[in-house]
Amino acid sequence: MQLRQFLEAQQYHRIPLKKLATGHYKLTAMLNGMSGNFILDTGASTSCIGFESATYFLMNSEESDIKAAGAGAINMETRASRNNTITLEALTINRQDFVLFDLSHVNEALLQVNETKVHGIIGADLLKKRRAVIDYGRNCLYLK
Repeated sequence: MQLRQFLEAQQYHRIPLKKLATGHYKLTAMLNGMSGNFILDTGASTSCIGFESATYFLMNSEESDIKAAGAGAINMETRASRNNTITLEALTINRQDFVLFDLSHVNEALLQVNETKVHGIIGADLLKKRRAVIDYGRNCLYLK
């Protein structure tokens, strides 16, 4: 039995991934009914959206005391957005929280290797909650 058959029999949903020139994986998702591009980042503790995309995704936000760090940037201001709905292929996840912060350093790195910008990052919070399995050989993600 192949991995795909096994996981789909266990009620997992298959989400295709695109490998970028940076080595990251990108996926498309609907957030609050709007389509967006996201990097899959198992090293990011929380899922994030760039400040500039919050209005596009119809997100409400509140002040946050959390300071973000990563990808060469530290001590960045953040906001929190709660109770969002994200759809990845046929899987809809309600009440998903996101951290909003400045993703310009991430998008600048993508542009330097001729990749398109992303709206956000899918991080370990969502991946752990949905018991993620990544098939690197077939460039796909499975979520339950």
